Amino acid sequence: MSRLVYLDTCCVIYLLEEAQPFSTLIRQHLENNLDAILCVSTLVRLESLVKPSIDGNQALVEDYEIFLAEQHWLTIDDNVFAKALNLRIKHKIKTPDALHLATAIENGCTEFWTNDNRMNEAANQLAVNIFQTVSQ
Repeated sequence: MSRLVYLDTCCVIYLLEEAQPFSTLIRQHLENNLDAILCVSTLVRLESLVKPSIDGNQALVEDYEIFLAEQHWLTIDDNVFAKALNLRIKHKIKTPDALHLATAIENGCTEFWTNDNRMNEAANQLAVNIFQTVSQ
């Protein structure tokens, strides 16, 4: 059975920019989770495109656009904003983190792949730091 897995922006950046050792770890994690439906949002797109756009790296911008277009897109609506507000207040996480997490929760994701251990408490165990061995 397929699982909806939300990719935090860091995962997308590590993967597409070949940031080692993270790129290798995420590729291995993807190979071990072939049943996962990878989910993104417009916020992932925004955050991913900032640096290559500033740098004028159009080839990398295009790589991001191609990769993101192939993923399952989740909606950020009023329910997501309400959940994000609640998460931000209750757990004192940053607004973008609250929006990412709320998007995953409100759209029924079963996992939230990230490199941020702080997200686990707010995510009620939904967050999975797939880079745990490196980030410790």
